[in-house]
Order: sequence, then C-alpha cells, then structure tokens
Amino acid sequence: MHVAHGHPSREDEEAVRARMQRQDLLHDPHKRFKILIGEPTLRSLICSPSVLAVQLDRLSRLIGMDTIELGVIPMAAPLRIPPTGGFWIHDERLVTVEVWHADLRVDDRDSIATYLRTWHTLRDSAVYGAAAQNLINAAWRALSGT
Repeated sequence: MHVAHGHPSREDEEAVRARMQRQDLLHDPHKRFKILIGEPTLRSLICSPSVLAVQLDRLSRLIGMDTIELGVIPMAAPLRIPPTGGFWIHDERLVTVEVWHADLRVDDRDSIATYLRTWHTLRDSAVYGAAAQNLINAAWRALSGT
C-alpha cells in the first residue's frame, strides 16, 4: 500500500474495494475455486504479524466451504517440479501470471495446457481438509508464539 502523508491513496482504496468484491465471489454458489498455496506463504512476514494473523484466519475459514478446495503444499512435501510465482487459471481459457512488474495474460492453448499440467503436478503434493487446517494452525501458533 502506498501512503502519502499518512493517508492511503485513491488507488489503494480502489484496490481494497476490488479485493473485497473478489472475496464476495468465494460465496457465490455458482462458482468453484481451487486454490493452492505453499506452506512458506503461511509463515512469510511480508506484512505485519497482525495482518498475517487475519489472513491465516481467512484461509482457515475457507476450508470446508462448498465453493472452495484449498490445498496447502507442505514444506516437507516431495515435489516433482519447483513452485514458482503465482498464477491463476480462469475456466481453462485464460491464465494470469504474476511477475514482479505486471500480471501477464496468457490465452494461447499450448501455454494454458502447460499451466494446467503444472497445476495438477503441484496439486498432487498438497494436503487438504484437516491436514491443511493443521498447517494453518501451526503457522498461527508459530506467529503468536504459543
């Protein structure tokens, strides 16, 4: 977030509104989301500990929702490929790839097929349900020092 003179910019406020609208989609019974995150993400302090605690709580609440399948790739999981930056597959018609300077949009079939193979390969290393919840809880305990 960019703060000028102690106040968030208009762009930051708009970004927050957009994120909140995207989160509303998680509750739409006509949509399905399959999410993979690496366990290191649960423990990375790229924000304040209080913000990370809120994010861990939000992730914890996703487990068990009918519209969401949340997988966590444990740090000790055997991986057939190394995870790289984030990417999102949208209905197998578009892939958005997060890189340092931009979000790239990929829409050619061969590249989408590569991302789908990557997704399935990483998915095989993830844990779900109670096992994912245990990893989130362990990250929260480590964060809170308990």
